[in-house]
Amino acid sequence: MAERAGPSGLPDLPPGQAWYTEPVRASLHHSLVLKRVLFSGATDFQRVDILDTDPFGKTLVLDGKTQSAAADEFIYHEALVHPALIAHDDPADVFIAGGGEGATLREVLAHRTVRRAVMADLDGELVDLCRKHLPEWHAGALDDPRATLEIGDARAALERRGPEFDVIVIDVTDPTEAGPSLPLFTADFYAMAAQRLKPGGMLVTQAGPATLGMTQALTAIRHTAAQAFTSAAAYAAEVPSFGGAWGFVIAGGPDPVALDLAQVDRRIAQRVERPLRFYDGETHRGLFSLPKWLRERLTGERHVIRPDAPVYID
Repeated sequence: MAERAGPSGLPDLPPGQAWYTEPVRASLHHSLVLKRVLFSGATDFQRVDILDTDPFGKTLVLDGKTQSAAADEFIYHEALVHPALIAHDDPADVFIAGGGEGATLREVLAHRTVRRAVMADLDGELVDLCRKHLPEWHAGALDDPRATLEIGDARAALERRGPEFDVIVIDVTDPTEAGPSLPLFTADFYAMAAQRLKPGGMLVTQAGPATLGMTQALTAIRHTAAQAFTSAAAYAAEVPSFGGAWGFVIAGGPDPVALDLAQVDRRIAQRVERPLRFYDGETHRGLFSLPKWLRERLTGERHVIRPDAPVYID
């Protein structure tokens, strides 16, 4: 886990509180007030820390990296799920790789069109810890009759199925050296996933930082996905607890960039059963309006991710 002792120069805190310091990248760290530790330990697959921080509240940290925080998890999860499900004409069957907190499943099942959601997560202990300490994240979704939870390798769970999904959502940990999620960011994985989609199906994945100097994963993931699908687009949302902008890649299906503001809002009103806090038509337009420097890097990317040519987040 990242060090909890505050670096020199930070102010002293009241008794019982400390600084939690986490690397955004090797040369950049951010520090939060650590109010209490709800859980600290390890599963068979990863280090797990569930912290209560100021200003982000309850925070899930895996292998020293924040995965979601109470204050802004809705930004990440709505940005991951809704652009694809809103762009699809009729998303009924959805596969989720990862998503142990249950919040991605929560957002998928908010769509009235969804009749089945299969969530495959490698780490059953993590799912249980999130049920216990972060029940607000899934908000009942893990117990929804439309949901099927499979504990095991998400790639294997997808490989043994046919072309039966409208949308595949990849919500796994970042591609880090020796990390368990690396096989879900490769060209052969995207080619296999494309074959598990119905005609017009879409895949969306979290794709790492979209912050200046840290976009090597995002640009390579978009370029790699474009080899397996007729189209692939990158987009980004600011997630404060992650330390900056976060990238996503959406591939296949109808072009999400072609949706206009009114069309997005109309589909949300028709399909989504509760108010959203982050995503609407105006937000959709902003997600895909990337800065010039990032558009240039996306256009210039030539790296295709393979097992012998991986990409890592710093």
